[in-house]
Amino acid sequence: MSELHRHMGLFHLTMYGVGLILGAGIYVLIGEAAGFAGNSMWISFLLGAVVAIFAGLSYAELSALFPKAAAEYTFVKNAFKNNFFGFIIGWLTAITSVIVAATVSLGFGGYLTQFIDLPITIGAIFLIGILSVVNFIGIKESAWANTIFAIITSGGLVFIIFLGFTIEPSEPIDYFDAPNGITGIILAFVLIFFAFIGFEDMANVAEEVRRPHKVIPRAIILSILITGVIYILVSLSAIRLLNWEDLAVSSAPLADVAHSAVGINGSITLSLIALFATASTVLITLVAGARIMYGMAKSNSLPKFLSKIHPKTKTPWIAVIVILAASIGFTFVGDIVIIANIVVFAVVITFAVINLSVIVLRYTEPKLERPFRVPMNIGKFPILPLFGFGTTVYMALQFEVEVVLVGIIIIGIGSILYYIFKKQNKITDK
Repeated sequence: MSELHRHMGLFHLTMYGVGLILGAGIYVLIGEAAGFAGNSMWISFLLGAVVAIFAGLSYAELSALFPKAAAEYTFVKNAFKNNFFGFIIGWLTAITSVIVAATVSLGFGGYLTQFIDLPITIGAIFLIGILSVVNFIGIKESAWANTIFAIITSGGLVFIIFLGFTIEPSEPIDYFDAPNGITGIILAFVLIFFAFIGFEDMANVAEEVRRPHKVIPRAIILSILITGVIYILVSLSAIRLLNWEDLAVSSAPLADVAHSAVGINGSITLSLIALFATASTVLITLVAGARIMYGMAKSNSLPKFLSKIHPKTKTPWIAVIVILAASIGFTFVGDIVIIANIVVFAVVITFAVINLSVIVLRYTEPKLERPFRVPMNIGKFPILPLFGFGTTVYMALQFEVEVVLVGIIIIGIGSILYYIFKKQNKITDK
């Protein structure tokens, strides 16, 4: 039987994670965050990093315990011994990958119009098509492409940090000034958490990582720490170069920040880098989405043909095609802020369950060897996943009713599909 190839080591997987996280979110949503939190938006990014660390540590323990594709599905099914619950979490992860790929590709199409006179949707579809070919060719090629994208994307953010801390602001800045108080900081935190999403997909390429028990936990934690520091420094730099009121109304906030510092060349440079940032996000979500489908099909929770591996490229080629088609379909859906909130809602539900899974498994499977354990424990009980669970539940309660309803509809569709596949594949609920 053909298996996936193990090409990725610590460097590639860490850069893969950095590329996942440092995607389109920071380039698009920092302006919206400024509108909510003003000069205090760096606190929102700090809160985002803390919650991401909680979830990241839980993913690290579970990834070392169960290094499989379709990671969330595998974790939850093993923790709660319930295939339906595992399927729903896997479904949420897969569908958000598709929505993110489609939405961010539209962002790419928007930036592309500044250089080429091409309809945004056509640019988005072109990007999805090209990157799906890379996804099909192999994980090694995908990892190298993402590493290049991540370096360029990081370069743009480092450029903003450099400008922010070498050019003195025209007047003193109060970094604790929040026009909407604590409420604004919390709203910004919930929104910009979209910018931290991605590290969880590192677990979904576990079957293509060398020594996954050791490499995956280290890479997850490193990628969150690296990106968290970059985000906080970028948010401070942006406020130093451009006042929060102008940031809040900008459609290309970091390009405008660069423009305010060094003129039109800065704006063009950041717009060009934003193309790589959005491409990086799309590539990784396409890769992760295909691996989630592959892993769930391998466990008979999706049609078996989705688990087929191409004999030459050693990639789940049918799953790649399905993710390609679904992502193109979603390119006809639009506003990145609305979609970001829908995605974050689905992700915080997933993170809550993942944190809970660590706690449950400590008691239901205490004898399993854990190459990595979340630190700070009282006996068997892990303290940090409890904090992670509490913060994600709190975040889930902050969304508008419309966003929650869309999330419920997505879960409902997943439930219907589960029972259809259950009849076809004779899946048991436990």
